[in-house]
Amino acid sequence: MVHTQNIRNARDETHNRRERNTTLSGLGESSARIVRLDTRNGLGDSESDDGGDRMSRLKEQWTKIAQRLRAELGEDLYSSWFARMEIEGMHEAIVHVSVPTRFLRNWVQSHYFDKLLDLCAAELGTVENVEISVRPRGKPIRSSSGDMSARPADHRRAQPRGTPEQPCQGQSWRAGGAHSAKSFDHSLTFQTFVVGKSNALAHAAAVRVAEADPGMPVGFNPLYLHSASGLGKSHLLNAISRHISQNNPERRVLYITAERFMYHFKAALDAKDTLSFKDRFQGLDVLLVDDFQFLQGKAMHQEFYHTFNSLVDSGRQVIIAADLPPAQLENIDNRMRSRLAGGLVLDIVPPELELRRDILRQRLEDASRRIPALDVPDDVIEFLANRITGGGRELEGALTRVIATLQLTKSAITVDMAAIAIRDLVNPTQGQRVKIDDILRIVGRHYNVPKADLLSPRRARSIVRPRQIGMYLAKTLTTRSLPEIGRRFGGRDHSTVLHAVRKIESLIKADEKLAREVTLLVRLLEQA
Repeated sequence: MVHTQNIRNARDETHNRRERNTTLSGLGESSARIVRLDTRNGLGDSESDDGGDRMSRLKEQWTKIAQRLRAELGEDLYSSWFARMEIEGMHEAIVHVSVPTRFLRNWVQSHYFDKLLDLCAAELGTVENVEISVRPRGKPIRSSSGDMSARPADHRRAQPRGTPEQPCQGQSWRAGGAHSAKSFDHSLTFQTFVVGKSNALAHAAAVRVAEADPGMPVGFNPLYLHSASGLGKSHLLNAISRHISQNNPERRVLYITAERFMYHFKAALDAKDTLSFKDRFQGLDVLLVDDFQFLQGKAMHQEFYHTFNSLVDSGRQVIIAADLPPAQLENIDNRMRSRLAGGLVLDIVPPELELRRDILRQRLEDASRRIPALDVPDDVIEFLANRITGGGRELEGALTRVIATLQLTKSAITVDMAAIAIRDLVNPTQGQRVKIDDILRIVGRHYNVPKADLLSPRRARSIVRPRQIGMYLAKTLTTRSLPEIGRRFGGRDHSTVLHAVRKIESLIKADEKLAREVTLLVRLLEQA
């Protein structure tokens, strides 16, 4: 009834103004300017008035509307839904306001439109409609004394307690630019990520996403990376976040674990403020979620599904990392599984030997900057690369032990000392009999010679020497007879095996490098 009466009053006032304008028009051309008077509020607007003065008076009245909204709704609801609304202008009885997101616009229209219209009519007089638009991203918010359009720094203070606006103690999300619910590890950048065959595709996709032009369509959405623990997923997510924060600071980026997502959603439920939670997540430009396999609970999955759809459907980037591919995630429903599988799904497999060598060398180079006198021989690096077949974390852990041994014992590091240092990082196999198949495999891998060539009649030097070393190792590490070894090495005569054994024995005494290689191979076979 109040709203209907306001509309009737507005129509009467419009009719009265028309009559006054008609009367003024008879006073002559010099007095014929049209005057628009708001009799309720005393606005003396005219077409000759300065536009800045009109907007200033409109903002003053908007401040009063903001104060009434805060008084009637309470501080929490006002801060959630109206703190970021700003006045854009008023034209022909229509008030134009704007908000930063579509979600916020839709919610206000659905739940608070009548109240907003009534207050505007009560304060501004002739108001027939309120049009709510979505501001372009990146547009600065104008300041007003009524805090109806707060500056970004003020906006943080206006958020209700218990919401994800402060996801971590001592750390707050910024209103614009990159932010994180998990502290960045500044060492995890694209520059420190060692690329090999096993992770090259995932690295290339991550770089493409990080360097994408914000104004261009998203290419890989979502980007889903999966692998066993320690193979570089978190490194790539950190690198993407850091790259965007440095090169496109105006973009809103969030790097968060599934565990933290659940924590903040639960906090929003407890505070009865899930709508603010939705708004803040759906206002992001880039969302990175790590350890997605830990997302648990039907309500959590539904909330993430809606957030995911909102971002992807509006062309904003989502990157997800998990231990398993979407098809093997047991807790998600088919809708979520289908959406995840519809993006670019890439796996990162355990690093190959060459990549393990490169990782160790880079980590050793990093350590050498801190410890100038650090000296780890190449054969020790080779031993570690062969023995530690896991990811970067395991390799770093093994190298750390070797460096600690070097510092504590003050003696040169050898393969034997390295083996003792990492003995509990590998499966103990001491006492097991060495097999000729293991010798063929490890010797072939070390010298990059296929097993078929070791067994073939080819006599190229690059094949003969590894074959002779293999025969020597078979004689010294197994109980097989010379004829049996010859048979297993391509059907050769026992005299050929004996010649190979004597040849390698003599070379070991004269060639220190070869002696280290054979020692390394022995250690690898003992722990194979």
